[in-house]
Amino acid sequence: MAWEDKLSPIMRERLARIGDMTPEEKTRIRDLEELGVILSEFYRGDIDSEGLWRRLREYKDKGKVYLLKEAQIKLLDTLSATSAPVEFKRRKDGILAVESLKDEQNMAVVEQAMAAIDGLQTRRRSEFEQAYNSMRARVERNPQMRMQQIKQGKKTIVVQLTVDEAIKVSPEWKNLVAQQDRVYGEEFVRSVQQVKAVLA
Repeated sequence: MAWEDKLSPIMRERLARIGDMTPEEKTRIRDLEELGVILSEFYRGDIDSEGLWRRLREYKDKGKVYLLKEAQIKLLDTLSATSAPVEFKRRKDGILAVESLKDEQNMAVVEQAMAAIDGLQTRRRSEFEQAYNSMRARVERNPQMRMQQIKQGKKTIVVQLTVDEAIKVSPEWKNLVAQQDRVYGEEFVRSVQQVKAVLA
């Protein structure tokens, strides 16, 4: 079976649109497709950072070192400002494992840049939790904040919400979350760009 047959339908369609490619371009596309499969195994937890290191070492041994940076960028791109701590740690461990394969390593700089992202996410979670607890205390003290009017046909009824429900439907809470998402989202994007800039 030709390697093209193993490609995803989207990739085959792209190849068809591009037309004739050089053998080097075909090899590069095949390598990137294989890298995607390896990273999928990593995301699913089928392999850990050590397993990722072993799989990507094969590419390094074949002189395909460009795939190392490509793998790190793809790992970074799966992070968000709201990534769970366990997922962030897995990505960070993967990125550092790949960095250790490079001939010219920036291990300390990459580690420091990833620590900055981790600090940002920790700060966001802490502020979110403080704001939530503050809002929770206000809602618990004020029963009126737990009342909501709902229209049912021509009638309007008043329902009592739980504290958590009242917080989530509160316009004040929604504005706070939107503002926090915007501020931390922008800072997160800048931090990720800084990491990408130090990947050699």
